[in-house]
Amino acid sequence: MPVLYAIAVSTALVCLALLLVLGSLRRTGLPGIKEWMAANAAVLVSMPLFGLRGYVPDFLSIVLANAILACAPAFYYAGCARFMGHRVPWGWMGCAIALTMGAGMVWLYYLDDARIRSLIFSTYAGLMLFAVAVLVYRRHPPFGDRHAYLFTAVVATVFSVSALARGWYALSVPMADSIELFSGVWTMALLVVGAVLMPGLTMGAIMMVHGAVLAHAHEVANRDYVTGALTRKRFEALAEEHIQQAAIEKRPLSLLLVDLDHFKRINDSLGHAAGDTVLREFVRVARVALREGDILGRVGGEEFAVLMPDADAQLAQYLGDRLRMAVEADPARGPFGRCSYTISGGVACWTEGESFEWLSIRADRSLYQAKRSGRNRIHPELPLLDVASAQVA
Repeated sequence: MPVLYAIAVSTALVCLALLLVLGSLRRTGLPGIKEWMAANAAVLVSMPLFGLRGYVPDFLSIVLANAILACAPAFYYAGCARFMGHRVPWGWMGCAIALTMGAGMVWLYYLDDARIRSLIFSTYAGLMLFAVAVLVYRRHPPFGDRHAYLFTAVVATVFSVSALARGWYALSVPMADSIELFSGVWTMALLVVGAVLMPGLTMGAIMMVHGAVLAHAHEVANRDYVTGALTRKRFEALAEEHIQQAAIEKRPLSLLLVDLDHFKRINDSLGHAAGDTVLREFVRVARVALREGDILGRVGGEEFAVLMPDADAQLAQYLGDRLRMAVEADPARGPFGRCSYTISGGVACWTEGESFEWLSIRADRSLYQAKRSGRNRIHPELPLLDVASAQVA
C-alpha cells in the first residue's frame, strides 16, 4: 500500500518541521507550547510505525503505533488548556486512552475485527477533537483578534467530524472485505484529511501564540514602564472612542485629572527611586479604589487621568474623593521608609458635542481650583460659564 506509506512519511515530515517551529517559540515563555510539541512528536513517532506494517510485528505497527498516536490529541488538548489558563484533566484523558487501547487490543488479539478497531480509535479521536473545539471556542478572548481561536475551533470540528465519519464508515465495510478499510476511495479521502490533522491544529496553535505575542507587545507599548498605567497616547485614543460611544448611546462620561501634591519635594528629599515607588503605589491604590471599568492613564510626570464611563459629575466626585481618601490612608513604603502623600483632583463631566480636548481643559481648570484651595481635595466640576470666562481671561 504505497499510498499509505506516502501519507505516513509526508505527515511525519510536516510534523517534524512544525515541531522545530514550536521549539523556536518556547523562548516566548507562553504555557502550552511544550504540550503542543509533544503532540507533534507523538505523530512523528507513530507515523513510521504505521508505515512499517507488515515488516515489523503487529504489536509495534498497530498496538504501539496507535497508543502513541492516541496521545497526540490529548497532548494538544493539554496545550490548549494550559495556554488558556484552564485546568488540564490528565486523569480522564489517561482513562480515555487506556480504555481505547484496551478495547483495541481485545478486537486485535481476541476478536480480530479491523472494522471495530477503526471505529474505536476513530471515535476516541473524534471526541477528543470535539473537546478541543469546545475548549478553544469557549475560552477565546472576548475582545481583540479572535481569528486564530475561531480557526482552531473550526479545524478541530472538521477533523472531529472526519474521524467520526471514518469510524462509522468502517462498519459499512463487510467483514470479508476488510481490506477496503485501507484501500477504498472514501477511506483514502478520510485518511488524507486525517494526515493534515495535526499540522492543521498546530498552525492554529502557532497563530494563537503569534496573537498572544503581538497582544503582549501592544500592551507593553501602551503602558507606562514605571507605573503600568496607560500612556498618554493610548489614554487619549481610548477617551476619543468612549466619547463617540457615549454620544451614540446617550450615556454620561466623566474625566478626573489627578496631581500628586508636592511631588518634587519627594524626589528632592528621598530620591527619584522613591518618587517612582510613590507613583507605582498610587497606581496600585487607584486600581483598588476605582471601578473595574474606569480607565487610568499617566498623562504627565506626576499627573494622572481617570476616564469614568457611565459616571455623571456626582458619581465622579464621589469616586475621586474615595481615591483621595484611599491614598491618604495608604502611605508608600520602600527602602526609603514610609512616605505619606496626598493628591488633588478636578472633575469634568462630558457634554454632548464636546471634544476630549475641551473636556480635558475643563477638568484641568477644576484641578487648578483644587490646588488653589489648599490641595488634598477633589474639586467638583466648574460651571461651563466659569470655565469659558477663565479661558477668555
